[in-house]
Amino acid sequence: MPHVLAMGGDVERFTGGLAEFDVAATTVGAMIRELETRWPGLGDYVERRMAVAIDGEIHQDADAARLAPSSEVCLIPRIGGG
Repeated sequence: MPHVLAMGGDVERFTGGLAEFDVAATTVGAMIRELETRWPGLGDYVERRMAVAIDGEIHQDADAARLAPSSEVCLIPRIGGG
């Protein structure tokens, strides 16, 4: 199962303190839906406020990005700019 690491942000507020967990999803979009089901509000939070890195590569518009059973997914706060 893909392993998720929350690297900052408020993810732990939704998960009851968990910063690492596994998901059954095979795409980032499915992962976000799974997170929303497991921890209401987290999927929306990730979609709006977090960048997604899969196996060390940051993905833009990551919904369709594939997750392998051995993938490491890092959720990183997005950097705002002006």
